[in-house]
Amino acid sequence: MTKIAVVVGSIRAESINNLLAKNLERLAPEGTEFDYIDIASLPLFSQDLEADFPAAAQSLKDKVEAADAVLFVTPEYNHSFTGVLKNAIDWGSRPWGSNSWGGKPTGIVGATISPNGTKFAQAALESIVEWFKSPLYTDQSITLVVADDVFDTDGKLALGPEADAKSYIEGFVNWVNDIPSHTGA
Repeated sequence: MTKIAVVVGSIRAESINNLLAKNLERLAPEGTEFDYIDIASLPLFSQDLEADFPAAAQSLKDKVEAADAVLFVTPEYNHSFTGVLKNAIDWGSRPWGSNSWGGKPTGIVGATISPNGTKFAQAALESIVEWFKSPLYTDQSITLVVADDVFDTDGKLALGPEADAKSYIEGFVNWVNDIPSHTGA
């Protein structure tokens, strides 16, 4: 069993990134479990709250620590990732000295309606993953540009993007399983 903590960087009800994550889950190799992290319930990060650590933030940390890997699924806002995703990253790295993301094998994918895809958001996340000294899956990428024909009425990816998503998630899971230890730092 490979457990992946999934962080969707959008809290929008009709999130295309949540659709992408659900498709990746559907296409994942047998024995892969996706554990979605709720970032909508996190309070805005403040060091003042660390003394009485919020339950939602502790839940995030627990899910990341229990997972074999992390998968960020990010939209792109203003050439970067979202504020709610940054907030989740901050909570997961606190308190100082107990970074739950540290050393955790990580993948980054994303979807947007922008014709540029999510390359800038992914690049910004890559710098954070590097800072955390976490291995990053770079063999493949998904920077899905969403047009009217990318998802069908049931939210399933069209054939071309579906083949790319299947290739990505299979490669990611195999890569995670090939890493000798994913206990984090």
